[in-house]
Amino acid sequence: MKGKSSWTALIALGIAVFVNPNRASADAPAWMHAAANASLPAYDEKTDAVLLYAEDVTTVMPDGKLKGITRRAYKILRPEGREYALAWGYVGRESKIGSIRAWCIPKQGKDYEVKDKEAVERSLNEPGGELISDMKVRYMKIPAPDPGNVVGYEVQYDGRPFVLEDDWEFQREIPVKEARYTLQMPAGWEYHANWLNHAKVEPSNVGGNQWQWVVTDLPAIRYEHSMPPFTGVAGRMSVAFLAPGAHQKNGFMTWADMGKWQAGLASGRRDISSDITQKVGQITAANMTPQQKLQAIADFMQKNIRYVGIELGIGGYQPHAAGDIFTHRFGDCKDKATLMSAMLKQSGFDSYYLIINTQRGAVMEETPPSIEVFNHAILAIKLPDQVKDDRYQAILNHPTLGRLLIFDPTNEKIPVGFLHGQLQGNYALLVTPDGGDLIRTPQLPGPSNGTVRTGKLTLDATGTLRGDVDEMLVGDLASNERYAQVEAQSSKDHIKRIEQEMSHSLGLFQITQANMKNLQFNDQPFGYSYSFVAPGYAKQAGQLIIVRPRIVGTRSSDVLETKEPRRFPVVFQGPEKDSDRFEITMPKGYEVDDLPPPVDVDYGFASYHSKTEVSGNALRYTRTFEIKELTVPMDKMDDLRKFYRIIASDERNTAVLKPSAQSALR
Repeated sequence: MKGKSSWTALIALGIAVFVNPNRASADAPAWMHAAANASLPAYDEKTDAVLLYAEDVTTVMPDGKLKGITRRAYKILRPEGREYALAWGYVGRESKIGSIRAWCIPKQGKDYEVKDKEAVERSLNEPGGELISDMKVRYMKIPAPDPGNVVGYEVQYDGRPFVLEDDWEFQREIPVKEARYTLQMPAGWEYHANWLNHAKVEPSNVGGNQWQWVVTDLPAIRYEHSMPPFTGVAGRMSVAFLAPGAHQKNGFMTWADMGKWQAGLASGRRDISSDITQKVGQITAANMTPQQKLQAIADFMQKNIRYVGIELGIGGYQPHAAGDIFTHRFGDCKDKATLMSAMLKQSGFDSYYLIINTQRGAVMEETPPSIEVFNHAILAIKLPDQVKDDRYQAILNHPTLGRLLIFDPTNEKIPVGFLHGQLQGNYALLVTPDGGDLIRTPQLPGPSNGTVRTGKLTLDATGTLRGDVDEMLVGDLASNERYAQVEAQSSKDHIKRIEQEMSHSLGLFQITQANMKNLQFNDQPFGYSYSFVAPGYAKQAGQLIIVRPRIVGTRSSDVLETKEPRRFPVVFQGPEKDSDRFEITMPKGYEVDDLPPPVDVDYGFASYHSKTEVSGNALRYTRTFEIKELTVPMDKMDDLRKFYRIIASDERNTAVLKPSAQSALR
């Protein structure tokens, strides 16, 4: 599924256009000069540009078509702000551009104009990639985007949307001086507006059935590490257009409305072909348990149906027929969900589409229904009453449908029963025969995702550490490693994954042996085992040896160690529980002189426990780290900062070894 591409995604395309150096001198329009003469909004020294004026005009025609005008005016403040000198609009699927013009108002000299004939189009298809789309972007660079100059553009477009709705996204990653949204509708039409992340603003009636909203002096949304997704924090207004009479298509008023629309798009698409029936018979057997049948179908989907998105017209939202997906052996997320649903039905399982966003927090409980807020489709599989399996942790207990196992057939490395961290605790649209229901997906327990690491090592009197380490990973950590290792081109690339992890904790080291476990078996923990030598790991201080019991693995973070105050909550990728156990045999003739203190902290959202002990002639270090809540709110930032600093201190702590009494006597 595809939603709107953001402006920042356009920049990521690496657009580069050479504008005709003989551009015409022509006065910029009055609205742009007015913006250029306006006072600047508040900004700091890191601000690259400010959006002086943004205007979006939407005219709804009696037949449901839309006409629109987009105007933007930016003042460039720093050389890095030149990227805002880009006039653009989308072509295809739902809209076409009537005209596009751009101007530059320099600090000195005459205005520059770039006319429509200078614009070029670029397909959004990925060359040799996984996306085939009829969407294009039409764009052109605006000349002379130098600091102090004002650049702007105007785009006129026509559209025939699949659903009569619009999103006014007025807050940006830079400060906004003024933003306007004007709506013109035919007589008898109505609108329904919802505001998110901003106080509701009442519109002005500017004549007839025409309404205008204005917001001013909006602060920039600055990126922070581990912050919620941009759409979850930036101010915007969603508006549904409501035509008189039931025969007209409308925007969605409720999630049930949207669910009925999604169900209508998928009607008949899960019909089972004879080829599908035959394949299900081949990979399942009558004597299989329901769990075994489900696993066999999931294996087939993950190993045999390649991800390719063909999103032409309504294909961005409507799945292809299950028979076609099976024949061609490829499809996008909604296609893979469609084929798997059809195969499950043949094996006695009911299942339902679950439309979701791949970033937790992009959709909230108060988010209004819209096709633009989701970008992914997965499945909710109804489990028979007799199926009881501890491996199935991603279970939603629905009040009317019963136990639903949430599964993402697009993720080729995920085991049945697990759910990617960003999809946990996330709001999604459950599409049922009766319509739609906004539900919250389950949060899995911490041990469903994490690393169990054990090491048995030996330290000699010169400070060299050598030994063996085993790591077993489950959940997202396991699937991420499987993806990385499948993409690795050589045995050296395989070892690099281990080296990258070790380099965060060790200085000089050499891996002498390494191998992987269960690379191809998604239902088993993924594992690394390796041996290494680290010269100079321990330090000499006279007759003493100073050694750090924590060998590898870093759980501290500097996410809050910034000069600027934090503005947004910290969002974790998902729940997690890690454990380490290292045993270091001490050099012959040495005993412990001093040990690090134990650590035992629990802040509710996360906990950390560590202990260093002596066992015979060995140091034994154990610790556990667990993320229990998916988001840390602003009022707990001090606790999170303390938490990470405690971990950082423990990870640096050292034990002191001294010559033993018997050794000293000799």
